[in-house]
Amino acid sequence: MPLGEKKLIQQIQRAARGGAAVVKGIGDDCAVLRVPGGHEVLITTDFSIEKVHFRRDWHPPEVVGWRCLTRGLSDIAAMGGEPLAAFLSLAVAGDVPQKWVDRFLRGLLELAKEFGISLAGGDTAQSAGGIQADIVVVGSVPRGKAVLRSGAKVGDAIYVTGELGGAAAELGRRREAKSVGNLGRAFRASRDSKCYSRPQARVAVGRWLRERGVASAMIDLSDGLSTDLEHICQESHVGAEIDAEAIPRAWVGKEAVGLDLALHGGDDYELLFTSGAAVPGEITGVRVTCIGRVGRFAGMRLVVDGKARRLKAAGWEHFRAR
Repeated sequence: MPLGEKKLIQQIQRAARGGAAVVKGIGDDCAVLRVPGGHEVLITTDFSIEKVHFRRDWHPPEVVGWRCLTRGLSDIAAMGGEPLAAFLSLAVAGDVPQKWVDRFLRGLLELAKEFGISLAGGDTAQSAGGIQADIVVVGSVPRGKAVLRSGAKVGDAIYVTGELGGAAAELGRRREAKSVGNLGRAFRASRDSKCYSRPQARVAVGRWLRERGVASAMIDLSDGLSTDLEHICQESHVGAEIDAEAIPRAWVGKEAVGLDLALHGGDDYELLFTSGAAVPGEITGVRVTCIGRVGRFAGMRLVVDGKARRLKAAGWEHFRAR
């Protein structure tokens, strides 16, 4: 059973120290934030729901907390923005122990500290069942400089940061281990790979691309390459052709993940962007790979062994029959 609401809020308030952008944080009806002059405000919100985004019997609470905040930070990164503060609305059932809540907050606040932001407010409630965490991240970007999904142009090259498919592969290993009753072995086997447990929001890369006007369109890879690329195509009214061999695939264990996981796996929180300018192979220490080109045709194509075929979005989508 978690602490009473007042005590829980007091505990969170003590742990969530104010950042540079927070004039007044937890303790009033609203937080007061300081936004840099000449900037616009970015606001993003994401759910982390038990049995949809995580399972208590699979995922350590610190991992759930870290990933919860990563979801918001990654959206800010995709706009070329700078995160300022986070807000958490947390609903937990009566059977959730306070120790779980403490460890969840520990993971979330560890990541917040890494980015120099604070947990500036939110809400707590008792849920009818399970755990629901809604994270809101507020950021800023110079006026008129946010990188949108709608700016891709015919002839632009298509790039991704990092490597793809690792998070989905790790989750698959844990699901398989759970089915045979040896989840501990899966966690031990993947302890050196943080694709899933400690994803890195590419805020510095997004900022670099925005400052130099390099990215014409950008999105974060949370739902899978195929699905997120389709978003850019639809918003920019263009088509896209990507080369299967060029897609940088993550390594799990001693082998690279399969093409399907790299295309559709999701949860990588890398950046996908288009550009008509020269792009280096590494930005702020992160690998950047050209995987294709924007076209005038409709839809998406995947080139395999020199032959182009239609690519259908098959990443994560809520409410879709599976």
